[in-house]
Amino acid sequence: MLFIEIDNGVDIVGDIHACFDEWMEMLDKLGYRKNEQGLFIHPEGRKIVSLGDVMSRGPRSIETMQFFLKHCGKNMYMVDSNHGWKIARWLDGRKVQLKHGDEKVAEEFIEFEKKYGKERTVRLKRQLRDLFMNLPSHIILRDHGQPKVVCVHAGIREDFIGKESERIKNFCRYGDVAGMDRHGKPIRREWYKQYKGELMVVWGHDPKPEPLVINNTINIDQGVVFGGKLTAFRYPEKEFVFVPGKKDYAGSNDNPFTGNN
Repeated sequence: MLFIEIDNGVDIVGDIHACFDEWMEMLDKLGYRKNEQGLFIHPEGRKIVSLGDVMSRGPRSIETMQFFLKHCGKNMYMVDSNHGWKIARWLDGRKVQLKHGDEKVAEEFIEFEKKYGKERTVRLKRQLRDLFMNLPSHIILRDHGQPKVVCVHAGIREDFIGKESERIKNFCRYGDVAGMDRHGKPIRREWYKQYKGELMVVWGHDPKPEPLVINNTINIDQGVVFGGKLTAFRYPEKEFVFVPGKKDYAGSNDNPFTGNN
């Protein structure tokens, strides 16, 4: 869990899933510009919070992860996420089953090593592992010290806000999961329908065609990697900014927008 002051404004961005071109377009649309050090900075001093899942499924995981490696802790921040956690463990050499688009990250690293060599590849893997292993489960945005917004990947209960434990981390990564269906997909309980907290919760993870606003919660994963759109929620303006996905990069049979899931 991490506290960030809103100051001049925060742009909260939903799941990018390696859609690097759309991410660059979003930064431009939000008004961020590259400075002499190669960092994307907003002229008004705004900050970005990513809701995680910046890699996997899409075409350019390494570039997207490198972007956040360069920016995180400066004017940009990120929360832990299910794909981020799995890739972190894979980068750490642990035995994990790469599927649901995570295998594309491994494929990219094979090509990266061919191009740049083993030493640079090992170094980058270590840096990315350290980044994703140490992300907060949720970020609380404050206005002059007063909590206003919770940024989280998959969801959070009111009594979990501001706390950390393995149970809370898993809830924030995966949501309220009630086992698996016959296709091996998680059965997700709709936690947001029971949420009654005063703090606004902005989350991603579960792609919806449009932002879903229920009980002071807002889902901003609009499935850019499935051919939907990348969404940013600007606070305190409470405005949505969209960039359409160029195509269905995922190419999977569980596209939530085509009825094949």
